[in-house]
Amino acid sequence: MFTGIVTDVGRILGLQQRGDTLVRIATGYDVAGLDIGASVACDGVCLTVIARGTDPEPWFEVEFSAETRSKTNLGNWAQGRPVNLERALRVGDELGGHIVSGHVDGVAEIVSMTPEGDSTRIRFRAPDALARYIAPKGSVALNGTSLTVNEVEGAEFGVNLIPHTMRVTTWGAARPGDPVNLEIDTLARYVARLRDWEAEAP
Repeated sequence: MFTGIVTDVGRILGLQQRGDTLVRIATGYDVAGLDIGASVACDGVCLTVIARGTDPEPWFEVEFSAETRSKTNLGNWAQGRPVNLERALRVGDELGGHIVSGHVDGVAEIVSMTPEGDSTRIRFRAPDALARYIAPKGSVALNGTSLTVNEVEGAEFGVNLIPHTMRVTTWGAARPGDPVNLEIDTLARYVARLRDWEAEAP
């Protein structure tokens, strides 16, 4: 489990196709404390550490399958790309965002980015099948970042990013048209399922 609070911005050092896709990511984490088998959210996708090292800089390796590629934006990863990173939540850690599983539900698209005071208003278009789970003042995880929804209009919704978030995550490099990993709030998923069940009940 994760909180959607990005704690490092990594950089893709290389990718290798070998059935699944092997990715090496440079990181500011102390990799000596990053166990093999540990989970790291990479742009919001929960991936497993399979190797680590420090030459010529700290790095760890993960791999993802064709299924993960088809459900996320990881197919657009390339050498040099920055990646939002978050290590798994430990018992006793501060829960600063919301409960995030790292299981991406689909890919949203950035529709527009507009300055609003010192912040940036970003508008997204969600897949139609996921739009029903997104509500004003609810939480979403976008590229692994816990954000609060401001408004919803059909399949489109908006969030505000403060300068700090733009600076310490990959959002400062985001542009309209970019695909974004979207994880809906777990609570919203179960509330909607309960409502469907009640509607289907005889």
